[in-house]
Parts: sequence; C-alpha cells; structure tokens
Amino acid sequence: MIDETPEVLIIGFKPEDGKKSAFDPGMFMMISGLDKTTGARCVARAYSIASDPSSPNMEFFVIKQPTHGEHIGTSHFVDVKIGDQFMLKGPNGQFRFDPSKDSKVLFIAGGTGLAPFMSMLRHMNVTKAQTDAIMLYSVKFPTEVIRKDELESFSNSLKLKLVVTVTRPTEGDGWTGQTGHIDSAMIQKHCPDFAERMCYICGPLPFVKAVKDSLAAIGVQQQRVSADVWG
Repeated sequence: MIDETPEVLIIGFKPEDGKKSAFDPGMFMMISGLDKTTGARCVARAYSIASDPSSPNMEFFVIKQPTHGEHIGTSHFVDVKIGDQFMLKGPNGQFRFDPSKDSKVLFIAGGTGLAPFMSMLRHMNVTKAQTDAIMLYSVKFPTEVIRKDELESFSNSLKLKLVVTVTRPTEGDGWTGQTGHIDSAMIQKHCPDFAERMCYICGPLPFVKAVKDSLAAIGVQQQRVSADVWG
C-alpha cells in the first residue's frame, strides 16, 4: 500500500497461489474485502488494472474519499493492512489496447482514470512497442500526478508525448505547465494529427462525456473513440 498523493492510494495485490491472471491492458477487476467488524464480504467494486499483464501481482489506484455514484464516502481500502485478504474477480471489460494493432494513439486520462493507461504504457515498455502515443492527463492539483517519475521515464523509453494539465492551479503551487480542462483547443494544440489516431478515454462520467464532445466537435469519428467510465 502506497500513500501516493493526498487523494490517491496505490494498492498492490499478490495472488495466494502465485498464479497470475491473464488480462489485456485496459481491463478491470471486481474487488471485494471483508468487513473487519462483522466478517461480511464488502460489496465488490470495479477497479482498472494498472499493472503490466506480465506481472503476477496487480496494482490499482484508489481514491481515498470517493465522491462519485455508489462510491461516495471513505474507501474501504483506507484502513487496509499488509496481509489483508481480498477477493478479485475478472478480468472484465471491452476497454482493451493492443499495441500491435494501433500504431498511433491518443490517450486521455482524468485522475485515477490513469490506471488502464499505466497498464498500457507498462505493457508497451516491456514489449518494446513502437506505438506513437500522445497522452493528455488531467489532474486537479500538481500534487495529484500519480506515478509521476515513472510516467516521465516513459517519455524517454517510449514514443510518448506526455502533457499534464492542472485544472485547479493556485498561486505558489510551482506549476508552470498546461492548465485548464481538456477541450477541443487543447487537443488540437498538443495533438494536431488527432484524426490519424485511435482515441482512448478514461475517467469519471462528466470528464469522459466532455472529452467525447470535444473530439466530436473537431470531427473525430465515433468508431475511432474508445472510452471507459467510472463513477
């Protein structure tokens, strides 16, 4: 368990039998734990896998204080201890990425919606994929960039152009990069060849809807857009 940012935990799981689960980058697992007071199993929740498929362990990005849909309230991962047991079921989902099929991609992530893209990037790195990738990653504050060092390393080891945009910049936060919400103008600015790329989006529902609308506004065909929504 890693206290990654003020808002996000990184939770890692190791299978009891040591056997890895086969999955494609972009897919998710249903995770349920045990209520430490009653012993009852908690309601299973869906989390995108952030780890590379070649790893036997699985990593997930968890919001400490969820504010979307059924996840409102304190995450049941906040009080977890090393050695606690959870049940993972899956993998599930049609949000999949195959670097051998997509030569040029645009990844657009909001907050913990980075998770499936981290799996994709890690997979690309392990397989030495030559996919030309541009990523627009939206966070509220500069302190909320997940796996910052690893992301920046991919800018060197992969054909990745990484653009982080902060939507709530404040005076004195030291941020000198892109600011504002991802819209048509930002997409055109950082990805002028957007019409040639397959577009992948992941984040909360309002974020995904806004990005889809922005892509449609500049003429991106619906069949070139794949989205994963949470919340």
